[in-house]
Amino acid sequence: MTMTITQQIITIAMVVFGTMLTRFLPFIIFPAGKPTPKYIQYLGKVLPSAVIALLVIYCFKDVNVLSGSHGIPEFLAVAAVALLHIWKKNMLLSIAGGTLFYMVLVQLVF
Repeated sequence: MTMTITQQIITIAMVVFGTMLTRFLPFIIFPAGKPTPKYIQYLGKVLPSAVIALLVIYCFKDVNVLSGSHGIPEFLAVAAVALLHIWKKNMLLSIAGGTLFYMVLVQLVF
């Protein structure tokens, strides 16, 4: 089923509106002259760690330590990410290096 031209225009307009709203709303709610509320500052400090923890939990949710490779590639990759981050303190390098290491383990070793 294809969309009509009107439906396509409405869809594009809604996507543009949603994108603009998410980009401009923080500047409207928190103007430059006013101090940022303490609660928002608190969220800015705790949410990055919470998101990383959530991603780690998501990555390990399907790991079965009782079968297959027993989660060894996953745990080795996490160790590689941690070591790379402690060594270089570069998030992009840590994530890319850990991902590459994990893929090599899964494709060639396990």
